[in-house]
Amino acid sequence: MKGHLIAAATAAALVAASCSSGGDSILQSGNEAATTVGAATTLAAPAGTAGTDGTDGTDGTAGTAAPGETTPAPSTRAVTTTTIAGIDLPPCPVDALDDADGTVEVLMWHGLTGATDDGIEFLAAEYNASQSKVRVKLEPQGSYDSTIDKYVQTSQGSRPDLVMFPEYVVQQTIDSDSVIPIESCIRASGFDTATLQPAALKAYTTVGVQWAMPFNVSNPVLYFNRSMFSEAGLDPEQPPQSLEELRQYSQAIVDSGAASYGVAIDSGTDSGGGWFIEQWFANAGELYADNENGRAAPATRVLYDGETGVELMTFIQEMVLDGLAFYVGGNGSGQDNFLKLADQSEPAAMTIGTSAALGTVFDALDGGLIPGLTGDDVGIGPLPGPSGTPTALVGGAALYIVADHGDETAAAAWDFITYLVSAQSQSEWAVQTGYVPIRTDALDLDPVASKYVEDPRFRVAYDQLIGSPDEPALQGPILGPQRDVRVVTALAVAEILEGGDVQAALSAAAEQANLLIADYNTHN
Repeated sequence: MKGHLIAAATAAALVAASCSSGGDSILQSGNEAATTVGAATTLAAPAGTAGTDGTDGTDGTAGTAAPGETTPAPSTRAVTTTTIAGIDLPPCPVDALDDADGTVEVLMWHGLTGATDDGIEFLAAEYNASQSKVRVKLEPQGSYDSTIDKYVQTSQGSRPDLVMFPEYVVQQTIDSDSVIPIESCIRASGFDTATLQPAALKAYTTVGVQWAMPFNVSNPVLYFNRSMFSEAGLDPEQPPQSLEELRQYSQAIVDSGAASYGVAIDSGTDSGGGWFIEQWFANAGELYADNENGRAAPATRVLYDGETGVELMTFIQEMVLDGLAFYVGGNGSGQDNFLKLADQSEPAAMTIGTSAALGTVFDALDGGLIPGLTGDDVGIGPLPGPSGTPTALVGGAALYIVADHGDETAAAAWDFITYLVSAQSQSEWAVQTGYVPIRTDALDLDPVASKYVEDPRFRVAYDQLIGSPDEPALQGPILGPQRDVRVVTALAVAEILEGGDVQAALSAAAEQANLLIADYNTHN
């Protein structure tokens, strides 16, 4: 990518690396849940795309709001200066398990599938076998969207005791006033967070309060066919790290005849049309929304329709128009981009996908899904970005303890959480799935210690995350209607990749996104 964006991103990265700080943010108290006011005021997520960690979704774009005639005036909600010492958090009765008579049952909902579902089942079984005080029962819901929808449509008393929610509903979960802040459990138990990844913690933190415990952390990586790289005269050990290099590699691949296209891209809500846009803005050192991405105060507008967004999407559009990238569409299955790599007639050599799919992709290929292609044939590189320096926002999901289910149940849920984020559990979890360990000391333990040495592909996402500067742009946006904002953004990206006017598409999407944000801020 040329000119302004590269220069600005490089300078921002250097400044962030030298001036980053770990200052706490400020509190936004939860409000009463609003479950029927509209898409922007509920936890409900529109169907239509896979989750950011590879969970399945269904086609469609339900949940979007129609653009209005004019954009409402920005919210006037002031930046709060409440400090963590002054916050009156609801208690977390971590000691209640000691007084329990008999085994305490904990019901957990999650949206994991495939290898990730196998991984959580394995850890739950190990936990249940390790002690007799708690019995965990898992109920997979099939996707993040299904988990969110079911939670919203269920009364508080009928909800699970523990729930896994993705990173795009943090603010809505806070505002639902239905969970016990993990901060309360950390304080009450004296839990040491020193070895936990700061970026993972901050993804679920606002105003100095840890609302959830990160567990399954992922970020986007580059998948590529190693043989096609070699045939094109490219080094499979040196994948592209910048968007400019992505274009250069694609040109070499197409010119050599190694593949028909350099890269397969999509406009999925939780991939190329939504999540990746947030990632690329962060990599460029640019804020995606005002008020420090909604972390200093509730965001009032998105910023992706400015110069950075236009240059970014013009660059991607030109790759498609020049025949270097193949647009697979909305990618509702979450697999269309990967299948393009196996296209027998016009394959692409690269695609971008979540690191959480590593285990699933490798298992499928080694199982003979695509004749002549095994897991060993797939290379993994960092997400190519505007700056050329690998960085990543936290994707995946975190664990929330549901409130008002009794002290013993809350204590039991917390005990299970501490097991899931232990160093040994995180070591095993990372190898089985491809998720990033959220603990630094997990890397000292097998199986991940050996795996990262034997197969460095599994470490790419980890290195990408820990190499990210500690500054607002790299903490990512927290928007009340973030899921819906991604949907309208994805529709704009689809229009652009089909040849539409870049500025017009982004401006229209930003206007609609700002309406969603204004409506949410009004009702919460």
